[in-house]
Amino acid sequence: MDKSTLLAQSAALIDVCRKELAKRIVGQQEMVDGLLAALIAGGHILLEGVPGLAKTLAVKCLAQITGLEFKRIQFTPDLLPADLTGTMIYEQAKGSFSVRRGPIFANVILADEINRAPAKMQSALLEAMEERQVTIGETSYPLPDPFFVLATENPIEHEGTYPLPEAELDRFLLKLLVTYPTPEQELAIIERSPSLASGNVDRREPLSPVLDKNAITMLRSAADTIYFDEKITEYIVSIVTATRPVTTRSGFAGRMADGLHRYVSFGASPRASIALHRCSRIFSLFAGKEFVGPEDVKAAAYPVLRHRIVLSYEAEADGLDADAVISRILSHVPVP
Repeated sequence: MDKSTLLAQSAALIDVCRKELAKRIVGQQEMVDGLLAALIAGGHILLEGVPGLAKTLAVKCLAQITGLEFKRIQFTPDLLPADLTGTMIYEQAKGSFSVRRGPIFANVILADEINRAPAKMQSALLEAMEERQVTIGETSYPLPDPFFVLATENPIEHEGTYPLPEAELDRFLLKLLVTYPTPEQELAIIERSPSLASGNVDRREPLSPVLDKNAITMLRSAADTIYFDEKITEYIVSIVTATRPVTTRSGFAGRMADGLHRYVSFGASPRASIALHRCSRIFSLFAGKEFVGPEDVKAAAYPVLRHRIVLSYEAEADGLDADAVISRILSHVPVP
C-alpha cells in the first residue's frame, strides 16, 4: 500500500472513530482526540476534571469502539496491590499454589479516581505501565497487547486523596483536562439523557467496534510514514530543555528558561521528548498532513508536558498553572 492510500484510509478511519464516539460524547473534541492519539501511540492517559463531565463514559466508549477487553477498577484507600495484580492462592485439593490473576490483565483499564489509592497501590501500577508485565510471587507475567491505562482524578476534592508520585505521573503519555461543556452542548446532553420510564438506564445500542487491533496497527504504520524534519526534532528538544530550571544548557532555550526558573522546581525528563515526538506525528496525522509542523508540536506540548513539570510555590502565588508556564515557554522558544 502506497503512502497516499495509507494516509487516506487512516483519515477515513479516524473520522469514523470520532463520529462513533460522538454518539455518546457531546463536544470534548480535545479529550476525544487525546484518547485516540494515546491509543495509537501505545501510551497511558490521565484524565482530570470535576465529577460529571463524562470521563468514565469516555473511557467506556473507547473500549467499545476497540472491541478490546475492558476492566474498571474503583480505587479506594483500602485497596491492596493484590486486588489489582492478583495473588498466589493455595489449592488444598492439589496441595500446591496457583496464580489468580487480577483485573489488571485486560487491554483497557479504567483506574477510576486513581488518587484515592495509597502509595502501595500506586507503586503496583509502575511495573505494569512501564514494563507491560506484572510480578506475582517470583514469576513475571506479560500483560495483554495492547495494554492501555486510563486514569481519572478529581482536582477539587483533596480529602482522603494521595498525590500521585512523579515517577508514576511521568509514565502517563498525556494528561487531558476535561472542561465544562458549552450551553449548546449541555442542551444536547440533556436531550440525550435517558427517559424517566427507562429508570435512568441507557438502552441505546452499543457502539460499533471500528478500531480493532488491525486498525490500530494500520494507524501506527500511517503515523510512521509522516515526514519529521530534523529541525522540528531540535525544536522539540529545545522546548523540553526549557522546562528544566537547573541544567547545563546552551542556546536560546537556556537563556529563556532563566527567566522562568523561579516558577519551575523540576522539569520534564527525556521521556517527555520521546512522547512529544510521537504525539506530534499523530496530531499531524489527525490534521491530514504528510509532515509534522511546529503547530503540531505546540498542540501536543500541553497534554504531554502539563503533568511532567513541577511548579514552585512562586508559580502558585502568582496564579500560574502548568499550561500558563508552557505557553510562556512556547512563546519564547524560536520556531524553525
